[in-house]
Amino acid sequence: MDKFVIRGGNPLRGTIRVSGAKNSALPCMAAAILTEDEVTLENIPQVRDIETERRLLASMGAEVRQGGADAPHTTTIRCQRLSDPVAKYEIVKTMRASSLVLGPLIARTGMARVAMPGGCAIGGRPIDLHIKGLEKMGAVITQQHGYLEARAERLKGAHLVFDKITVTGTEDLLMAAVLAEDETLMENCAREPEVVDLAALLTAMGAKIEGGGTSTIRVEGVGRLHGARHRIFPDRIEAGTFLIAGAITGGDLIVAGCNATHLSAVIAKLEEAGVRVDILGPDTVRVRGAERLRAADISTEEYPGFPTDMQAQYMALATQAEGVSVVEENIFENRFMHVQELVRMGANIKVEGRTATVRGPAKLSAAAVMCSDLRASASLVLAALVADGESILDRVYHMDRGYERIEEKLAGVGAEIRRMGNIFAPKGEESEAG
Repeated sequence: MDKFVIRGGNPLRGTIRVSGAKNSALPCMAAAILTEDEVTLENIPQVRDIETERRLLASMGAEVRQGGADAPHTTTIRCQRLSDPVAKYEIVKTMRASSLVLGPLIARTGMARVAMPGGCAIGGRPIDLHIKGLEKMGAVITQQHGYLEARAERLKGAHLVFDKITVTGTEDLLMAAVLAEDETLMENCAREPEVVDLAALLTAMGAKIEGGGTSTIRVEGVGRLHGARHRIFPDRIEAGTFLIAGAITGGDLIVAGCNATHLSAVIAKLEEAGVRVDILGPDTVRVRGAERLRAADISTEEYPGFPTDMQAQYMALATQAEGVSVVEENIFENRFMHVQELVRMGANIKVEGRTATVRGPAKLSAAAVMCSDLRASASLVLAALVADGESILDRVYHMDRGYERIEEKLAGVGAEIRRMGNIFAPKGEESEAG
């Protein structure tokens, strides 16, 4: 298993570029199931979850081509024949987005067999809302042996009201609705930018959608969709992680190729903490570290609130702020797994239920720490960038699920970070963990 070796103390300076959004690319790749024609996606990040999705689609019978050396971030998918509409457990066990193929498979083929989601151990991501919506659209769904099996001759439009806001549920049912008979009205939908990006692709493929990115989405079903070419927008979580990296190290960092409008909640909180943030353009943000960081509370919420995927990274910053910061996690029930590792590095953090109290500033010292999930990995990288000495981060394959070559990007702006392989890693351990 690979490890990161990081020596702290270097302010990050220069320009760092953001990759495409993994959490947008995954549903857009699933959307290719809905047509026999080619769907070409640009700005696809080269991360582990994307490679898993490519293997998943290929296992179903799709033709999947990644661009060559001149276009490594382009993927073309053609699902002319889906000979095996099954999302096999051995493929999707490390990826939480497996449920995203459920809706499009039923809509296109009339049947689906999908393994229950895997991925990070950050808490439950129940798909009961997917199931309830699809059943209301006429699907018959059973669950056995760890798989969901669904059948429908043709889905029918319905009035769907989500009991709670769900990003993947909104995306999955949106894809199901575009080929359903008649109109589907979806209420209490997720408003995340990733939903907007998916709706844009589906519209380019011939879908009739109103309200993507709002709480109410109206879909008029069509008989078929055609191919399209679409560019995935920048990863707002990677961009936010880099903003915090610049702030926590007291650096002067330009984050390029991002979408500044998607970062409003993160930028507002950084400014509250005393960090100087300048919007240099629609796709460029400059962050400069403060002489003295101030404590500031955060409470994770659905978009446009503070994202749960930035909570762990912000907590790393809070360890360096003067005063008491209260971090409230409202999305996932088990998303404080990074806390014990930060404490091992010298952080002063107490957790009660869904609330963590961070007292700072703490003098962090290097340690050997364990990455437990994707965003926890990012928080430990950030902490190691300011820790005294050389930290070793184990199980960084979690990081590889969602950050493209992060060690190379950080090294390019002054971080002392390198990847180190472990030839003694037990076989199979990497594939079993999420």
